[in-house]
Amino acid sequence: MSVDAVGTTRRGRGARKAIRQKRDTAMLPALKRGIPLTEPMDADRIAQIDDASMGILEDVGVVFRDPIALDDWQRAGADVRGETVHLDRGLVRELIRTIPSSFTYHARNPANNLALGNDHSIFVPMTGAPYLRDLDDVRRNPTLEDLANFHKLSHMLPAIHSSAHHIVEPYDHPISQRHLRITYSSMKHSDKTFMGMTTSPKNAEDVMEMCAILFGRDFMMSHPVVTGNCNGNSPLVWDETMLGAMRAFARYDQPVLCSPFVLGGANTPAGVAPTVAQLNAEALSALAYTQVIRKGTPAIYGHYLATVSMKSGAPMAGTPEISLMNFMIGQMARYYDVPWRTSNTLGGAKTFDAQAGYESASTMMAVLMSGANYIWHSAGWNEAGMHCSMAKFVVDAEQCAMGYRMAQGINWDDFEDAIQAIRDVGPGGHYLGHPHTLEHFQKAFFMPELFDNNSIEQWQAEGSVEITERALKRVRDLLGEYEEPTLDPAIDDALLDYIARREREIPAAEALNQDH
Repeated sequence: MSVDAVGTTRRGRGARKAIRQKRDTAMLPALKRGIPLTEPMDADRIAQIDDASMGILEDVGVVFRDPIALDDWQRAGADVRGETVHLDRGLVRELIRTIPSSFTYHARNPANNLALGNDHSIFVPMTGAPYLRDLDDVRRNPTLEDLANFHKLSHMLPAIHSSAHHIVEPYDHPISQRHLRITYSSMKHSDKTFMGMTTSPKNAEDVMEMCAILFGRDFMMSHPVVTGNCNGNSPLVWDETMLGAMRAFARYDQPVLCSPFVLGGANTPAGVAPTVAQLNAEALSALAYTQVIRKGTPAIYGHYLATVSMKSGAPMAGTPEISLMNFMIGQMARYYDVPWRTSNTLGGAKTFDAQAGYESASTMMAVLMSGANYIWHSAGWNEAGMHCSMAKFVVDAEQCAMGYRMAQGINWDDFEDAIQAIRDVGPGGHYLGHPHTLEHFQKAFFMPELFDNNSIEQWQAEGSVEITERALKRVRDLLGEYEEPTLDPAIDDALLDYIARREREIPAAEALNQDH
């Protein structure tokens, strides 16, 4: 038999269909939370953070290193002194009041549309990894084919709601043209929502043009279809690249994550509460600017959050302070009535080991209890984001499905029937053959497929296979079963024509970085 590019034996169409009938890859709807949130701050503490943040905006100010933004702020009535913008709290409150508290993402497959905001959340895989751990668990430079495989996995994993964008950096394509191929891969290999590159204002404009081809320009102007991310430079700086990309998205009414890049103790004070006060000021300044660009455009209170080791200066994941800050940021976002983003399943481990699992589990539990809406970096992140692990990707996705089930809350629908089963079985009996059990056993309790719960004797008899090997087998199976979602050939041709034209126009000046 021949072997395909991902190392799996080719099967006939009938065999693939039989497998698909057993495996449910339909995307879960947006998570609607049904559990209480963890809210460590009372009303006075929330007011204290708000007052401190507004004081920072008024007295210290935020640097906007962008002449267009400075002109925009001047017209909006801000106090602009050189590159530093001092924002009156009344102006900030007036602007952020126009941000929608919720909206719906529209996918190219309407069955995959997603509510976001208030009590609705979505899981989005990691992005930006310069390396991957591949199907042989080897750490190496990624390619466009590797990126496509991650987009295919995103398409097939039910708890993953987005194909994101550059899950891994494709080093076999010029940097200056890479955003075009990344965007096409996100669109082509999945019919879920996705993210758009914001690596420059012009790259963001290319993403908008490709989305206009996929969805129609008029549709885009009133329907969120893609997400941009704009990182701030903490402390208290927003640069021309991010602000230009933000304008490209907001002019099309497309949501952006306004994300201060926080390394607690390095670019923020060494403390939980003051770090949140600074982060909050940074996020509010960007959220307010989205409304200066286009009033009513969707925007998401964002952050990337890590604490820094005082021994080495390295970013850390899964620490208690990160959990506390997530709880607090959730309270502040709800105080301003805006959706918010956080990061999930982060790991600093160099392999998919116990450290990676502990860090990721600690982070996910806090994220779910904090009420985050846009839950980014939900699959694959390890080594502080330096690599995306194919094994961890699928295990993280299963963990997201478990977290999804927990955060939905308690199901009371069959409570009376189950109480009747107790009466039927009585003392000393068992429930295995009872009609209620036969009807509900498959869905009553989540049964992970990638964790082994058998006896040690059975585990040994089956080859003593550990989690990484099981996960990589699952990746091979999924990629072997993948079938591309249908894309209108005329739209596909138009996207490829646009990419070809832009690649002729954009010089491939940057050498391919094979040694990164």
